[in-house]
Amino acid sequence: METLWTPPADAWSTSRLGRLLGELGSFTDYEQAWRWSVEHLEEFWAGLWRHFDVISHTPYESVLASHTMPGAVWFPGARLNYAEHALRGDDSGELVVIARSQTRGPVDLTRAELRDQVARAAAGLRRLGVGPGDRVAAYLPNIPETLVAFLATASLGAIWSSCAPEFGTRSVVDRFGQIEPTVLLVVDGYRYGDRDIDKTADVAAIRAELPTVRTTVAVPYLRAAIGDMTWDELLADHEPLVFEAVPFDHPLYVLYSSGTTGLPKAIVHGHGGITVEHLKQLGTMKDIGPGDRFFWFSTTGWMMWNLAISGLLVGSAVVLYDGNPGWPGLSALWSLAEETGTTWFGGSAAFFVACRRAGLEPGSTFDLAAIRAVGSTGSPLPPDGFRWVYEAVKGDVLLSPSSGGTDVCTAFVGGSMLTPVVAGEIACRYLGAKVEAFDEEGRSLVNQVGELVITEPMPSMPVGFWGDTGGSKYRAAYFEDYPGVWRHGDWITITDRGSAVITGRSDATLNRGGVRLGTAELYSVVEGVGGVADSLVIHLEDPGGGSGELLLFVVLDHGADFEAVQAAVKAALRAELSPRHVPDTMVAVRAIPRTLSGKKLEVPVKRILQGVPAEEAASRGALVDPTALDDFVALAAPRPGG
Repeated sequence: METLWTPPADAWSTSRLGRLLGELGSFTDYEQAWRWSVEHLEEFWAGLWRHFDVISHTPYESVLASHTMPGAVWFPGARLNYAEHALRGDDSGELVVIARSQTRGPVDLTRAELRDQVARAAAGLRRLGVGPGDRVAAYLPNIPETLVAFLATASLGAIWSSCAPEFGTRSVVDRFGQIEPTVLLVVDGYRYGDRDIDKTADVAAIRAELPTVRTTVAVPYLRAAIGDMTWDELLADHEPLVFEAVPFDHPLYVLYSSGTTGLPKAIVHGHGGITVEHLKQLGTMKDIGPGDRFFWFSTTGWMMWNLAISGLLVGSAVVLYDGNPGWPGLSALWSLAEETGTTWFGGSAAFFVACRRAGLEPGSTFDLAAIRAVGSTGSPLPPDGFRWVYEAVKGDVLLSPSSGGTDVCTAFVGGSMLTPVVAGEIACRYLGAKVEAFDEEGRSLVNQVGELVITEPMPSMPVGFWGDTGGSKYRAAYFEDYPGVWRHGDWITITDRGSAVITGRSDATLNRGGVRLGTAELYSVVEGVGGVADSLVIHLEDPGGGSGELLLFVVLDHGADFEAVQAAVKAALRAELSPRHVPDTMVAVRAIPRTLSGKKLEVPVKRILQGVPAEEAASRGALVDPTALDDFVALAAPRPGG
């Protein structure tokens, strides 16, 4: 056990987390406080509500009316609005939005300026007929206009959803088509590094596939004027900013998480659950508040964008960035941190690993005196990544690797000001999140790898899936394996000290560079290419923390030329999904292993490629073609560079 950072001696009195716990009880250590928080959920969340002075237009009747999962009922009777919390506070002229872009110059907003733009955008959306329950969809990058449009949508009680412009038309339509938006916000294009990416044709194609859209609002970003209305026209009128008070579980936004079959899951998150969870997550566990400048590199298609902008809830300024984080070099984001005075710097594990491998020493190159914490997520950060942060960035920062998901729009394990940082470990389970490791029989494990489960309800568990009448898909997604217990889809080890180690996904979702897609989405594109009869995609994670290897296996139609098919598949994936999901390696195989019910054996094949014997990974007798595993067994031998 290599301890790299120890909490200051006065952390219990000076940290925001310590002050909250001082209000809630008398605790001798963090693990004791965590256990109390998950065994006394109602007392904990009621105390958090008081601590952050949550604005409710009507009092709640109880904290947790039902513990049942799924179906837990939180704070019945309360009526509130997320945007009201994000925009509250005095305006002293201090910046609350600090935005930088490779497409245009700097944009900064004070709280008064942000409120004014949100009020104008809300007035514009009202003119377009948007009201409570209507959907507003955005095909926008991480820029102030996106934040303004989201807060305006939330203030009206309407429902927000966004996709990053890096997503191709198929990915966007598969998402937005489910929720039937009435207003679509778009950009004409963007600059990524030194390349201009024109999106006008994609916007036209998306618009044509969304018949419910009445108005397209265009943010002129690259060069062209498109859409029915410009952003300036939307913001032309000012009306007083009014916040629609909605029930605790009223939908705030729809996020998307992809599985192995069907369309992406359209996950509905509520105003109340997101408000209280993000207040806890940012205002205590991450120790963020007034005076901070909170940055986490993300696109608008990843839940980390939703979490990052919630810095406004706790009085922090938020730092937005749109562009290629690796251009003109990997120092770009560190330069951004210096220029903006970032105090809380978040990125992906793959980014930090790439910086280490490139030999960067940002702490020597840039003035990073303001940084007091560094966050990592997206995949496990290896021990060398921990050491690099303390050696090359700053020796006294809190390093907080965390893990959670789109499904709960938060992290449930991570670092804190009250727990030491040990190389290769996530410091603690977060307050109010009863995270455990289960074996196949549902027994809790300590110091052993198991399925990551949550055994008590959390307020930010989804309201449900969009269009899932009766909740059958929601139940099947999380509660099928362990009835009444949320199975998240990660492998986790909980140590006897209360820390955690995540060892990867236990399902087949693809995550490349922060752009998450389901295998079903990829198959719909690949198998639409002429010459492809069938396909299977596998993502092999890099144990060193890099981006890993994306492998695509295809069965060719008779007479098809592999080289021509390979070029066509890569072009289609780049155009219709994202450049990050173009495979690193493409291999022609005789057959794709399928069960008798027709399901592709993604996880078993992945295990075979990782060295698990075929007879342990899958039952050949359950396959349509028992010999279909043979090609993959042969490929399991070490590959060049593997």
